[in-house]
Amino acid sequence: MNDIIEEKIKKDKIEQIGQSTVHHGHFSNRIFLLKYHPDDGATVIKKMNELASENGYSKMIAKVPESAQPLFLIDGFVQEAFIPGYFNGDEDVFFMSKFLTEKRAETPEKQLKTLAKLLSEPPSENDQELPEKFTLEMTRPEHAKDMTKIFKEVFATYPFPVTDPSYLVETMEDGSVVYFGVWQDGQLVGLSSAEVDKKNKNAEMTDFAVRPDFRGQKLAWYLLEKMEEELKKMNYKTLYTIARLNSPGMNRTFINHGYNFSGTLINNTNISGQIESMNVYYKTI
Repeated sequence: MNDIIEEKIKKDKIEQIGQSTVHHGHFSNRIFLLKYHPDDGATVIKKMNELASENGYSKMIAKVPESAQPLFLIDGFVQEAFIPGYFNGDEDVFFMSKFLTEKRAETPEKQLKTLAKLLSEPPSENDQELPEKFTLEMTRPEHAKDMTKIFKEVFATYPFPVTDPSYLVETMEDGSVVYFGVWQDGQLVGLSSAEVDKKNKNAEMTDFAVRPDFRGQKLAWYLLEKMEEELKKMNYKTLYTIARLNSPGMNRTFINHGYNFSGTLINNTNISGQIESMNVYYKTI
């Protein structure tokens, strides 16, 4: 990752608007309302519009409970995806977006046609066990440096600082992220993580990264299977992922694991060096 990109990521901010939390910056050129507080109501929408205007952002996206969706519809937001039972299995969450330039709203037709084909095909099962040459388990702080090497090798850019060992250690120790790794002969060759919301009993299955010379061995499949097993033991209720539209293989992995597609976030996230569209999938366990 080059210095200019790293500097852009550093300049992104996580701030409070009232009691709600937003992440914004020019790296993905957007505002993302991460946590909506019901006491903020339409005020947070007004402040988001002002912030977008001041900084010239081209997209706003908000992850909000169903009870708040009408307020965002009034302001011109549209629903792009949803996750049932996101809040402790009881209330759904909606991804509401507002495009501020025509270019940002352009539809990636070719990639969506590929997705339509993927979704029309029935899931396939993997009845093979993880080969004995591999070991799969949760990672620990002492693995952080090796983890960053894989993330750097796989992702040209990423919306969170996964190439910083201190970030990985911090998120491990505060319990906000659970990381999983695959080793061969003591060498780390693949990774994934679950960003957990302990209060609402949901988890985002993310950060799948397998070294190029170990691809084609279904390591992402085994990582996802292990993650689900562990999260079920922890009594999580809803699992979801936000997968790159440009990665048919990763989409197929979730489809084959019984995840349900619920929408595409158009031109949403800077990953691997460009703004990409992302697909939302969910699973109730």
